[in-house]
Amino acid sequence: MLELRDVSTRYGPLTMLRGVSLIVARGEIACLLGPNGAGKTTLIRTILGIVKPVAGSMWFEGERIDGRSTHRIVEGGIAVVPEGRRVFPRMTVEENLRMGAFIEWRPADLARRREHVFSLFPRLAERRTQKAATMSGGEQAMLAMGRALMSRPKLLLLDEPSLGLSPILVEQLFEMIQTINRSGTTVFLVEQNARKTLSIAHHGFLLQKGEVIGRGTAAELAASEVVRHAYLRT
Repeated sequence: MLELRDVSTRYGPLTMLRGVSLIVARGEIACLLGPNGAGKTTLIRTILGIVKPVAGSMWFEGERIDGRSTHRIVEGGIAVVPEGRRVFPRMTVEENLRMGAFIEWRPADLARRREHVFSLFPRLAERRTQKAATMSGGEQAMLAMGRALMSRPKLLLLDEPSLGLSPILVEQLFEMIQTINRSGTTVFLVEQNARKTLSIAHHGFLLQKGEVIGRGTAAELAASEVVRHAYLRT
């Protein structure tokens, strides 16, 4: 579904990504692991067209997208849950969800999308008129994912979704991600929580200093000495 071929990016004189190549297959949960400063968020921003590659190419469903604007990439079927969730605090749950469907204006389709989100996250249906600022961290995580799903994405990008959540909420979050994937959405999960991520992912990549230094199935990565030493020590 998504392929990056030798993608490099820069912020001014600083090279952030160096020849990154990866493939996310349709229907899977793929993951990207790496420490702070590895370039994970830069990679998400590059896929979305916010950061433009200085080399390489990006392909989505067989079409090249690295020259497209961000809104065209989103219209093509890619959505994101950004790091920190970034819900609109003064808006209600329903208003936040409406913002996620900015490319759809037909009331009947909006209603169908909203009901689909409510079926995945019943808690949001219970709190549809509640302001986002008054919700718990776990509820805001649900809302951020629900907002992204309102555009009916083929590929959902998740940037550090477990950041700041309690262990119990992290468990619930990863269950939500699996539910979303089983409902037909391909997921690209960017995370530092390697243990939980590898427990639900099909394939993954290890990013360090802007370079992919490891790749394989989740089981292969979990067995890798590099991953075990850096991320899976108890």
